[in-house]
Amino acid sequence: MTHQNKILSEVLQRLDLGSSVAESDTLLETARIETSAFADLLNDRVDLIPGTKGSGKSALFRIFVDFLPDFLLTQRKVVVAHGIQAPGDPVFHAFTDRFSKLSEEEFVSFWCIYLVSLAHEHFIKGPRYREFLNNAGAEIEKFRRACANAKIPDIQAKRSLRDILEWSLHVLTSWRPKLKYRPPDDSGEWEVDLFGSKTAGHMEKPEETSDHSLPKYVNEIKESLEAVLRASQLSLWLMVDRLDEIFPRRSDVERAALRGLLRAMRYFASASIRVKVFLRDDMLEQVVRTENGFTALTHVTVRQADTLRWTQDQILAMVVKRFFANNMLTAYLEINRTQLEASASYRTQCFYRIFPPTVFRGPKQSPTIRWICNRCADGREVVTPRDVLDLLIRAMQKQQDIYAADPEGASDWVIGAAAIQYGFEELSKRKRQTYLQAEFPHLWNDIERFQGGKTDYNATTLQTLLGSSWKATAEHFLAIGFFSKSRKGGEEVYTIPFLYRHGMNLTQGMA
Repeated sequence: MTHQNKILSEVLQRLDLGSSVAESDTLLETARIETSAFADLLNDRVDLIPGTKGSGKSALFRIFVDFLPDFLLTQRKVVVAHGIQAPGDPVFHAFTDRFSKLSEEEFVSFWCIYLVSLAHEHFIKGPRYREFLNNAGAEIEKFRRACANAKIPDIQAKRSLRDILEWSLHVLTSWRPKLKYRPPDDSGEWEVDLFGSKTAGHMEKPEETSDHSLPKYVNEIKESLEAVLRASQLSLWLMVDRLDEIFPRRSDVERAALRGLLRAMRYFASASIRVKVFLRDDMLEQVVRTENGFTALTHVTVRQADTLRWTQDQILAMVVKRFFANNMLTAYLEINRTQLEASASYRTQCFYRIFPPTVFRGPKQSPTIRWICNRCADGREVVTPRDVLDLLIRAMQKQQDIYAADPEGASDWVIGAAAIQYGFEELSKRKRQTYLQAEFPHLWNDIERFQGGKTDYNATTLQTLLGSSWKATAEHFLAIGFFSKSRKGGEEVYTIPFLYRHGMNLTQGMA
């Protein structure tokens, strides 16, 4: 093996690009890229953060929960994380049967109780906040009395997530089936049956305001918690992530649970309390797509971030930061890390110290970074860092095999064109299995009809392939990024993006 190849082979063996799964990513802080969603969240401009799978929602969540709490505390902000952290966390699944019996209204109450319990356990009882709470003794006592009135227990021992869930469900069943709401204009009080739609109390409850009722006891608890925060000069952020891991996907219980959470967000939030939810955009669309719509969403989306999207420059910055987190590679290529942080043009130069200028030869070929982004883009032109990382991790593994198979071969790049092509092909096959087939089983029979076919379709060919309901199916495909739509020659053309073509064994051209 040539001396250069030997060094590069050793570098690749030791190179760790982190993980495309945020919970396992050891380089999340080192290679952090601050998107617009990061800035909006840091400055408390948004509460709902949507994004496609792999777009970086959980990475953003982890940055705030694991790396920024001390910084935020200097700004008098307290971050309390939702309990589920690891993929497939079994704790929520242990309560599946009990969740399946809850209505949407009951889920509103459940989430309010659950958020109160998180605040109680991790903020009021949290040792790191003790000195901040020294002057809030009377307010804390009032908060605890409000919790006691709601039958939320004050247990001194540390409670697990399972304990919190158990008590939240227990408290829910112990509440009498009544809700009360006092409008801010003191025009009366509404009392509503929790399990039905009949109204009672001091006044008629107008139909259009039926979504404004706070679950019983929550108003008192919320006001007392706000008093604690005022006395301690703090604000509280309750962050909720990994909602696609909790309930059976696309089930009635998931829809009721998520609608309940979005409503609880609105009820429970105030100037000093924020509930910040990280939610997949396809799940958000599913939640609101009902016959009666979802009027509460208009109030939630006032503080909704733009759907997480990554530019080509941000993808390039993420890649070079991860590669040059490796000291051996940094020294071998003589990279200046300070300049790497400060200069976009220098980051581009460093990228092309690792990769060839183009993946294919020829004067009209796209630069490698554009080629990677084009291949990783779905039909909505969304490129996720997870897909780019998956491609590069497999390319890195392939490059090691190339060095082993041809130890005397010369190489001008750390990772060559053949390895990049292999990485993309493996990514495409993986996306077919882990995204299209695993995430959308209700669409898979129709998706599979395209296997081995062409990349472009018009109305006639889609109707032949999918039948009379082809328009509705095509809309679903557009929503999940399996299709893009354009006009060519006076007709609408539906195109399957590069991302899925190899995995679906497609041939370029019109069907």
